[in-house]
This record gives sequence, structure tokens and C-alpha cells, in this order.
Amino acid sequence: MPRKLGQRPALGGVPVELKWSVILIVCAIDLGTTATKGMLVASDGRILAETSDAYALLSTSDGRAEQDPEAIVAAAFRVAARLCQTLAHGEVAAVSLSAAMHSLILLDEALRPLTPSITWADRRAAEVAFKLRRSAEGLAMYRRTGTPIHPMAWPAKLAFLRACEPDLFRKARHAVGIKEYLLLRLTGQLVSDQSIASATGLYQLARAGWDEGALAFAGIDSAWLPELRKTTDSICMNRESCARIGLAHATPVVIGAGDGPLSNLGAGAIAHGVAALTIGTSAALRTVFAEPKTDPDMRTFCYVLTADRFVCGGAVNGGGVALRWARDELARTEKSSAEAHGEDAYAALGALADSISPGSEGLMFHPYLSGERAPLWNPDARASFIGLTLSHRKEHMIRAVMEGVLMNLFLVLSAIEATHTEVSRILAVGGFARSRIWRQMLADVFGRPIEFPQSQESSALGAARLAFYALGAVDSLDEYAAKEGEAGLCEPDAHASACYRRMHPIFDLVPSILAPVYHALAELPVAGGT
Repeated sequence: MPRKLGQRPALGGVPVELKWSVILIVCAIDLGTTATKGMLVASDGRILAETSDAYALLSTSDGRAEQDPEAIVAAAFRVAARLCQTLAHGEVAAVSLSAAMHSLILLDEALRPLTPSITWADRRAAEVAFKLRRSAEGLAMYRRTGTPIHPMAWPAKLAFLRACEPDLFRKARHAVGIKEYLLLRLTGQLVSDQSIASATGLYQLARAGWDEGALAFAGIDSAWLPELRKTTDSICMNRESCARIGLAHATPVVIGAGDGPLSNLGAGAIAHGVAALTIGTSAALRTVFAEPKTDPDMRTFCYVLTADRFVCGGAVNGGGVALRWARDELARTEKSSAEAHGEDAYAALGALADSISPGSEGLMFHPYLSGERAPLWNPDARASFIGLTLSHRKEHMIRAVMEGVLMNLFLVLSAIEATHTEVSRILAVGGFARSRIWRQMLADVFGRPIEFPQSQESSALGAARLAFYALGAVDSLDEYAAKEGEAGLCEPDAHASACYRRMHPIFDLVPSILAPVYHALAELPVAGGT
């Protein structure tokens, strides 16, 4: 049963005045790119338990990046069951969902998957997106939907599948993302929240419904798509799912939102001028507005959090995945040694990077290992070291990789500030924030103080907070806005920041110069091709 409300600690450092006279507990599930993460959160602020379950991402040289939807659903059930088994039957007030955006699964008439889950990282629709992006139709579509024209978005993905796999496309009757597929299994209903929908590229922000022009380009009609629901709506879980997880009959599922918008909520970055910066497999910087915002140069996205909150910013492909590449390819000796001694290989990389001065002695790395989203939105982009000399060692290269990820995010910040608003505060979350070296380097590259909230799993926490709001435990999401001085603070070093200020314009210049080279490289045959 719900627990009596005693002393009310802060939720992630934020005092919360509850309307309810009991403590509510929510099971938040976040479907990520490499793992499903779960969190039990109490409405008085306590994180009661956390767990995760990993799965594979199938990537091939032709740009394919897919996952098994059944493996992700199974992981979500395992995570929820592990969390809920620690509580008494009926003690969980609701399950709330978060998910990586832009995934696509085609279903047949019986709602069975015809395709794997085609993730945001899939680049096979690059040629379709390339042509659409450079057209007046593409720019108009972006301005209506807020989703930049890119292979991650559904108009390009669906048009590609229609052209390249016509037999499969003819069998399809529905198009969903991984969160909609999990909701179907949990509740038996085919629905989509407006946040995930707004990241498909088929959703018109102004009318809060499907966009006819984008649908026509994709070659489908609205009958293919789930019923649209608010992110705060809830649906009762079916009997089978409740029994499988160990929940009371008809436990509600708060539909939830995309992981990006929920990350802002989890970090407390929901006030005007406050940005959330996250680095996981990919990375992003986002801020919240009361109305939709788009960029004349199509550098930023605009997605829904709730009916009166829109999250604008940019996601980059090269986040933690770039450092993982550096660990696996540049520091194999250090990785093997760390693993043999039961130590963290990333800590060893950090120590190597810390031995090099800011700026890596003129070496730069552009982290486009799998194309790029913001600010380039160019799937053909390729990673590169610029400035490499005989005097550079692997320590320089590792530090340059770390700096490159952060300088690329700085370009996203610059786009937001040039088009939308000045950012007065940045709250940084994600596993990287546990590293002293990353924290200091981030403050130095951005040249401003960076705040670090206590909880780093911000999307799952955001899903829990959205559920508390949906359940009426708080009157407004504003009650979760992070206050000054609540998070840890890292100040920039003046000398290092001056070095990065000189590097920023050079870093920004390189991709524009190399754009035709990127495209020419993308035209070369892949391994096993012709």
C-alpha cells in the first residue's frame, strides 16, 4: 500500500510540495539505444532502486543500424519485474515510459513486426534525405514539423523502404516506434504520445496532428499511424503484463515521452534559458520553450514535452561512442591492463588525456564516426583528425577525441543562442559527468560554469516526474525546475578556455570545407560492394 508521507526530502535536490497525503511510487522505464534502464522513484524524492538490461545494435557497412524489437520488449519486462519485486503487491502507483526517438517498425495487419526496429543511427535513407533537404519542400516540411530532414526521420525512412523493399512495404499496415510497440504489448492498444510523434517528422507542431504533406512524401496515410495521445495520458496495463511484472491488476501506464525531452525534465532544465546537456552513446544539448521554435538554417530540432512545453536543441551522433572507439582502437593496451586488474578502462583513458595540455597541441578531432546530426545534419560526414604531426602521440589523440565531442556540442549551443535565446545555465547529465576530467574539460570548452545534478539517469527520472504530474502529485512541472546552487558546479579554467576560444572557429570551418569530400567518400563502394 502507499506509504504515509513523513519528512519530504528534495527530488533530485528540488523541494516538492505534494498534493497527495501519501507517498507514490512510480516504476520508470527508459528504452535506450544500447540498454533499457529502470528506476523506482518515490514522490518524496527518493530513488529507491535502479537497474538495466543491455541488448545488441546491429550495424553494417551499408548504414544499417537495427535492433530486435522483441529483445527490447523482453528487456523492459525484465527490468520492470526486477524493480517491482522489491515492493509489496499494489505498491507501484504507475509505470511510466521513456524511449530513444526516431525508431521505426513496420507491422502487418495482425500487428506483427515486418522489420526490425530501425534506429535513429540507420543511414540507408541518406540519398532520399539529401535530396529532400535541399528542396523547398524539405525546408517547408521542417518548419511545420520541427524535425530536421535526415535519414533518422520517418519521411526519408519510409520513402526509402517504399522504393527499395516494395514487397515488404505492400504488406505493411502500420508504422510504429519501439515505445509504441512496447505499449501495444503492455496494454493491447496502438497509441503514440505526442512527444515521440513529434520526432518522426510526420507530426505538425501547429495543429498537434499528423502532417499531410509529410505523409504524402512518405507514401502513407494517417491510418498507418497510432492514435495520438498526450504525454500525460495513461492506459491500464493488461492482465498478462501485470502478472508478468508482478503488479496489481490494471496498473496504469503513463504513456510518457521521448528520452530527450524527458532528460530536460529529469535534469530540472525546464525554465527559460536553462539547457540540459547529456552525453550517452550519442549526445545532445536542449532547452525548453513555451511555443515551437525552428531554425532558418535547420540546425536545431523542436519536439513536444507537453502541450505547453517544447524542447529545442540538437543531438549529435558522436558522444560516448567516440570515446569507446578511442578506447578500443587507440588504447588497447590500457584497456587490457585495466580489465586484467578489474579497473575502469575509461579512467585510464582519462589519465592519458589529462597528461596533455588543453588543445592537444593543435590536434583536432571531428567525431563524425557514424555521420552527423546536429549541427550538420549530414549522414555522409566522416570523422577526421586535423593537425596531426610527428610530435603527437596517442595521448594527444585521445584528448582530441574528448575535446572534439565537446566542441561539436558547443556548436549546437551556438546555434541555439544565435536563433532562439541566450542560455544562462547548463545542467550536464549522463555517465560522463562522473569523470573529473570530462567535467573540467566541458566547463573549459564552453567557457562557462557547468552544473551537475546528483542523478545522472535523467530520462528515467524525467519519466517518473512526468508520471507524478499526471497522477496529480504535483501541480506543475515547474516544481521540478532546478534552483541555483542545488547541483555541483565546475568553473572554467581561464587559460584553457582562452585556448578553446581560438580553436572554435577553426573547428567550425573544417566540416564546411570537407563537405564535398565527405560526399565523395560516401560514394565509394563499401566492403563487399561493387
